[in-house]
Amino acid sequence: MSFEELHAIDLLGKVPYGRLATSMRALPILTVARHIVVDGHVVLRMHRGLGYHDACDGTVVAYGADNFNAATSAGSDDLWSVQFTGPARIVEPTCAQRERLGPAPVEVDGEPFAPAYLRLDPHFVTVHTLGFHASQQIRNAA
Repeated sequence: MSFEELHAIDLLGKVPYGRLATSMRALPILTVARHIVVDGHVVLRMHRGLGYHDACDGTVVAYGADNFNAATSAGSDDLWSVQFTGPARIVEPTCAQRERLGPAPVEVDGEPFAPAYLRLDPHFVTVHTLGFHASQQIRNAA
């Protein structure tokens, strides 16, 4: 693995959720997913009821995560985002992997959460950072 790939995987481990992007019936979709890294692959947990996992199975997807909500005060780390692009497959995680994914949501859009799992094999990895001077405050304008 390249330095950038290792750095991206390290950063991904610092946040629990990201966004999965693909297309479904020729339209783009973007959905939230829980992730862990297993042997250089990204294992995702999402809600089965939306059918997005079926649209992703065997196709190339993009998965991104960032620390944009975590870096909100002066002196915090730089903002970063990572993106992994590659083929995804439906998988059944091991008990240890399920444990690492932690507790699942209770419901999604008012329906009981039903997990579906994908394994993303990253072929392209990018890392972007936004650096701020220590005197700058990162905040929402009123």
